[in-house]
Amino acid sequence: MCFDEALAEHLQHGAGAPTVRVYQWQHWAVSLGYHKSIEEIDQLRCQARGIDIIRRPTGGRAILHAEELTYSVVLPVDGRSTLQVYNEISNALVRGLKLFGVEVALQRTQPNFPEQYRRPSSIPCFASSARYEIEWHGRKLVGSAQRRYTGGVQDVVLQHGSLLCGPAHHDLIDLLSMREDEAIAVLKRELRARTTDLASILGAPVNLQDLVACIREGFEKEWGISFFDEEIPLNESTITISGVATHHD
Repeated sequence: MCFDEALAEHLQHGAGAPTVRVYQWQHWAVSLGYHKSIEEIDQLRCQARGIDIIRRPTGGRAILHAEELTYSVVLPVDGRSTLQVYNEISNALVRGLKLFGVEVALQRTQPNFPEQYRRPSSIPCFASSARYEIEWHGRKLVGSAQRRYTGGVQDVVLQHGSLLCGPAHHDLIDLLSMREDEAIAVLKRELRARTTDLASILGAPVNLQDLVACIREGFEKEWGISFFDEEIPLNESTITISGVATHHD
């Protein structure tokens, strides 16, 4: 995720190119939005389970990166609002998921987040859906968060998201600092009722190679782009990125 931030900062100052990436985690990890407190997470419990804790450059609430596919999108703002960017990225993901054989839809309402954030049940990212987030039969499948970089050659947006591929995200509740049994039981019920994952939808393990190919094709078809590989210099080294986007007619 530091690499995603570096891509955004490079683009902000006129280097690099708009980029879409997908990846998984070698060790499971809890990521916190850059405004969230680490005190919400039981650090000793995470350590005992071999789960890392990191802070994302983007906002949002706690996510357990376990049986999921993380995506990142870096692109110029070009005068678009936060919701416009969410909508465009979500439409590309929806198209890719439909190519994968899963009929999903976008959430059309926006919750009262200031009110929700005052409740302990708001700590997990997947506890509620925001407008233009992706759902299957009313249950959240993808959670996303943004950050904007201003003051350079151009304003740039970085969006991270987590596409649930299995049910391991439920384990996040056991990693929270709160220890009230009744509150934990309520959170677990809410998370089971409000979320789903691709393996549960399909009734079979997810073929990640096929999923990534469909997500890539979804972005290309929805946005009218083609992806190519590009070498990007970062910190005196050069890294080859697969997933840099260029528009075509």
